[in-house]
Amino acid sequence: MTTTTATVALPEAGGRWREIELSEPRTWAEHPEAFQSRVAFAAAHVVADPLGENVPGAPAAIDWEATLAFRHHLFRYGMGVAEAMDTAQRNMGLDWPATRELITRSATLARVHGARIASGAGTDQLLAPAGSLDEVTRAYLEQVEFVEAAGSQVILMASRQLAAVARHAEDYLQVYSGVLTQATRPVILHWLGEMFDPQLSGYWGSIEIPIATRTFLDLIREHSAKVDGVKVSLLSADHEQQLRAALPAGIRLYTGDDFNYPELIEGDGDHHSDALLGAFAAIAPAAAAALSALDSGDIGGYRREMAPTLPLSRHIFATPTYFYKTGIAFLAWLNGHQDGFVMVGGLQSARSILHLARVFELANEAKLLTDPDLAAHRLNQLLATAGLTR
Repeated sequence: MTTTTATVALPEAGGRWREIELSEPRTWAEHPEAFQSRVAFAAAHVVADPLGENVPGAPAAIDWEATLAFRHHLFRYGMGVAEAMDTAQRNMGLDWPATRELITRSATLARVHGARIASGAGTDQLLAPAGSLDEVTRAYLEQVEFVEAAGSQVILMASRQLAAVARHAEDYLQVYSGVLTQATRPVILHWLGEMFDPQLSGYWGSIEIPIATRTFLDLIREHSAKVDGVKVSLLSADHEQQLRAALPAGIRLYTGDDFNYPELIEGDGDHHSDALLGAFAAIAPAAAAALSALDSGDIGGYRREMAPTLPLSRHIFATPTYFYKTGIAFLAWLNGHQDGFVMVGGLQSARSILHLARVFELANEAKLLTDPDLAAHRLNQLLATAGLTR
């Protein structure tokens, strides 16, 4: 729908309102084939069933049709899907039975479309604290076997259960070595920082990042044949640049830095990062335009396409960062990818109305509202529900 010049009122702290102009919608070119210069995964969210009992602590009830349609949307823009990750609310509402079905359904869809998929294997089927490192290893192997059998690449996720039972770096090396030895295909190792999950503080055996990094690199060097790449979600561009330069040849660094991804993907002339980002689920059309420019050697075009997305991503991932999933689902609702703004575990309540209004504004500035009139209508519905009317 083409938008005529129109405005929408946004609330501000203290009861003030201000008007912004709706941008004309942009027609984004689809890019269903993979990119040549970079590997790009979007970590996708799940769409909750609006009639399900998606309250805190309840089993996840998922709208499968909308969830899979969103993955098809990502495939149309050249994205591989990083499935069943923290963006899909692993450890924040998505239980292991729902995760198994999600991986199976998404892997089948990826095969149909010839798209790439990688899925999270963790230890979250353990409903009680692990009693030993061997128990954590067995849990990892159960999920690795399931993911591989579904036809998906494995993303070896950070484990809350391991973080709780490990006492030093050697414990991490023991568990990960046992898992990597039995994986049948190279995996992606995921280092998720405590800003995304406070229960992962001190992962790899130390709260000192340089010390933890040495342990991480020791593991990778010992098992390099079983490591396709590493996804690092520490939100530190300096650390990522140092780490990727230290990786063994042939091992990719998939950036998980939703604050600095444009410069990290572009690279420094010697090294670059590939992408495995929750932000790409929100900005897929713009990311596709940027990566298409990069494929053609148009660095200026890449920068112009990426630049408007960064303020939106940084706002969605603002502290507390682990609630970024709410902004991802909100934007999907604004763009008509789901009928309601509901989330597994009731997580739609995790961000304030003012935060969400700013998501709308930044998406509008980046021309990432597919139908601005629909998005404005839905925003006004939400504001009215919150008791905010002019």
